[in-house]
Amino acid sequence: MANEGSREMIIIWDFDQTIITDDCDHWVVLDTNLTKLFHRVRDTLSWHQIIDRMMDELHAQGKTVNDFVDRLNKFTIDPQMISAIRSAHELGCEMKVLSDGNHFFIETILKNNGVFECFSGIISNPTVVDEEGRLRILPYKGKNRFPHGCMLCSPNLCKGTVIDEIRHSDKKKRGIIYVGDGRDDLCPTLKLTEQDYVMPKEKKTLHHMLTLAKVPIKPKIHAWKDGEQLENNLIRLLSPQPEVLES
Repeated sequence: MANEGSREMIIIWDFDQTIITDDCDHWVVLDTNLTKLFHRVRDTLSWHQIIDRMMDELHAQGKTVNDFVDRLNKFTIDPQMISAIRSAHELGCEMKVLSDGNHFFIETILKNNGVFECFSGIISNPTVVDEEGRLRILPYKGKNRFPHGCMLCSPNLCKGTVIDEIRHSDKKKRGIIYVGDGRDDLCPTLKLTEQDYVMPKEKKTLHHMLTLAKVPIKPKIHAWKDGEQLENNLIRLLSPQPEVLES
């Protein structure tokens, strides 16, 4: 339930380089001496398949799920970003993570940083631990059938389709705020309406694409440089009569 005097909105967050400043998948390649294997498979596998292949190799080397948790716990969310997430949650917003990463990595990092309970869901590639104790990264399927034909998104997860599904299932017909940084965040942005907002991270791919876009961008654009600015913008937008913010 929204706090009295605040607007009810749904906030959809990208994860890598948005909630966290890094890309939590990259450590699998950079910190584990699997660079050669990565370059061997990068042109033939999709991203979730690449990380799944890395998990297979690390399992063969004797690495366990607990080892992965220990490494993921080294990813810290900036305190200003944590404050922004908690402020939006306290104002009554429903929040979800939408990412082409994987559920295990994202949930582990959110829990370790104390903000997991702020989110009503994580929409990402699912994970399971098989009978041999190996972490498997599976493809997201959702309600849509792939290939989805979207040239902006990964083959298995069209973020724009997910936005459509969220809006269709929302009985309250709330507006959407989308927070992201990358190329695959353009597709969900194009699904937003004049009543919605997109909040691209400054100087990142999404921000540049929106600046140079040759097609109409319907949602109001409010860029941010850090968690403090993001929090301030969110608080203003969620007020009963949102202030006009500079894009």
